Amino acid sequence: MSHTAHELADEFPEHAEKISQLKQSDAHFAKLSDAYHEVNRAIHRAETDVEPTDDLHMQDMRKERMSLKDQIWSMLAV
Repeated sequence: MSHTAHELADEFPEHAEKISQLKQSDAHFAKLSDAYHEVNRAIHRAETDVEPTDDLHMQDMRKERMSLKDQIWSMLAV
């Protein structure tokens, strides 16, 4: 398993500029982006044993990240 952080700019490199613009101009997008960043960092810390967690909590965090990523993608795809 990879322990690489899944940053939005890495997940959607073709939309890096749009991500930056939406963070500044759309409060809802900025909130989603911040929430994604927070849960993504928590997952990365858990994967690298900086802040270990149990499997159920890890699964819940990954589901939350996936949901946020889907919402972000729906805003980027328009």
